Parts: sequence; structure tokens; C-alpha cells
Amino acid sequence: MKKILALTLALAMSLSLASCGSNEKPGNSAASNPPSSASQAGGSGSAGGEVKGLTDAERSKEFVTVGTGPTSGIYFPIGGAFAEALKAYGYQTSAEATNATGANIQLMLDQDAEIAIAMQDAVMQAYTATGAYEGQEAATGLRALMRLWPNYVQLVTTADTGIKSVNDLKGKRVGVGAPNSGVEINARMVLDAYGITYDDITPDYLAYSEAIDNMKNGQCDAVFVTSGLPNATVMELGTQYDMVVVPIDGEGRDKLVSDYPYYAKSVIPAGTYNNTEDVEGVFVYNIMLVREDLSDAMVYDMLEGIFANISTIKASHNAADKNIDITFGVDDIQLPLHPGAEAFWKDKGYIK
Repeated sequence: MKKILALTLALAMSLSLASCGSNEKPGNSAASNPPSSASQAGGSGSAGGEVKGLTDAERSKEFVTVGTGPTSGIYFPIGGAFAEALKAYGYQTSAEATNATGANIQLMLDQDAEIAIAMQDAVMQAYTATGAYEGQEAATGLRALMRLWPNYVQLVTTADTGIKSVNDLKGKRVGVGAPNSGVEINARMVLDAYGITYDDITPDYLAYSEAIDNMKNGQCDAVFVTSGLPNATVMELGTQYDMVVVPIDGEGRDKLVSDYPYYAKSVIPAGTYNNTEDVEGVFVYNIMLVREDLSDAMVYDMLEGIFANISTIKASHNAADKNIDITFGVDDIQLPLHPGAEAFWKDKGYIK
């Protein structure tokens, strides 16, 4: 833990990036405040005004593959909308269904996609070779394009289990997500913040939809779900069973956001599911990754195309409509921006 904390804090200091570890709900500060004055690291020092986009002829020759997620999840429709937005701008595009964050990180490292959606906590572990990526070569070639929407770490159970807190998970069967998936990385971090290891529970390494099916059948006691709000699978559980959304709060939550600055305190609002009151919790942002080797001009141009057709992206999902907008800037991004992205955000006034 000390090693991870030291590496993460050192990275945050060296990049001079703004932490997202506040109590504010996502989007509030960016929407109400003027463009950020925080500087972003991002490569070769391209300055605003020095990078321009592509011509129509150049753009038509470029093919952009977007790494998305499973067809049943939120990454797939939103990623597909990014592909449509770029196609409307003149690019040749495709959207590739994947197993989400972990697969998309590898997709980028293998240069099999130009842009891809991923949760920032997993990205930063890959970038610093810590946590789930400890012992592997640091993925220092990953670069950021833009901020997306927040994923809420949700812990759900049913009333008959008696689980009311994270500490109550000890001795229980817990759905933690597929191995090294974004959900599983979240689960490990949350449990660790409360001093719980997998030795204290019986982990169920299944995607959350399958783990929730197990819980319905009495084969699992609680399930970690990481997604935008609301999650359809959790909504269904709440209509069929006496579901409990377990709070992630107290000293454990304080330790989590202190150790990992890409987490932020928040709440699952009352009425999101069958909860009659706000439930304390945390979220972590999704970001759009971009290949480091793409030209500054192409990356700059892709951002121009994305925001020229932002209505297509907003129409793809409620989470996109509420949280993907140029006014939200890039303050919450911990990963270095691609130089072309840095130039774009400087030109728009969100980086000085």
C-alpha cells in the first residue's frame, strides 16, 4: 500500500493535476465555474494555437476504431455514438465490442484501436504498474483524450443477508467482478481501504449481472457493481427483491479517497433504486484513451469532430447526456493528455 500511495502521489505532483477527490457531485463545479487554470501534462509541449486539424481529404483517409464494452453495458452505446460522431465528421470508423476497461487498455497497448473508454483507476494502475498491474511493464504510452462520465461503485445485497456495512462482508460470499476487470479492481481497493482481504470473504469472480443472478438463487450474499446511475440490472433486482444498497462511508471511504486521488466522495441519490434516502458512496471517472502515436493534428481534429457532433453522443445514453460536455473540461483527468488534446483544451480555454 505504501508503494502504491507513494507512486500515485508522486505522479499526481509531477503532473500538476487536479484531484477529483471532492464531495461535490460530478459535473457541478465544471458547469458552474469558468475554465480551469490548472495545467495538464501531456507530452511534447504543443501549445494552443500551434496545432490545427486535418483537411477533409486527410480526414477521409483515416480509420478510427473505438474500443467500447459488452453489448449489454453502457460503454457499448456511448462508444458507438463516438464512432458515429467521428464518421459524420468525415472519418472511417468502427465500434468494437470488448470486455470493457481491462480489454480496452490492452487494445490500446496493442495498437488495435485509436480511442477507447476505460475507468481511470484501472488506467492509472496500468500507467504506474501498481495494484492489479504490479509486476508488469508500466503502460506509459497511454494518453488521455477527454473526460467522460462518472462510474459509481455500488455494493448491493438483500435484506435477509443482514449486511448493512462494508465490514459486514467478512465471512460472506461476495461478487467482485471478473478477474482484473474494472469492477474487480474497484472491489479490491474498497475492501483494502476497510482492512478486508479476499481471505476474509469468499470472492465470486463473475460479471456483476451473473453474480446478481447467483444472489437471487441464494448462492451469493453481496455484489459489487460499478457503472453509471441507474444500473438496469440493479434496478431489476430492486423491483423483485428487498434490495439494500450498502453505504461506502466512514473511515474506510476517507482512506480510499486519500490513497487514490481518482476516487471522489459522492452519494447515490434517494429514489435511484428502492432507496428512500441518499446512500453514501464513491465514484471514479471514465476517460477516453487515445493512442500516443497518433499525430497531434489528428487528435486535435478528432476532438473538433466529437464536439461538432456532441448531440449524437448525448443521445446515446442518459449518463452521456448529463456528463459529456466541453464545459466540464479536463480537471479530473489524472493521466497525461495527448499533446494534440492538450492543444485543443488550451485553445478552448480550459488549460492555461
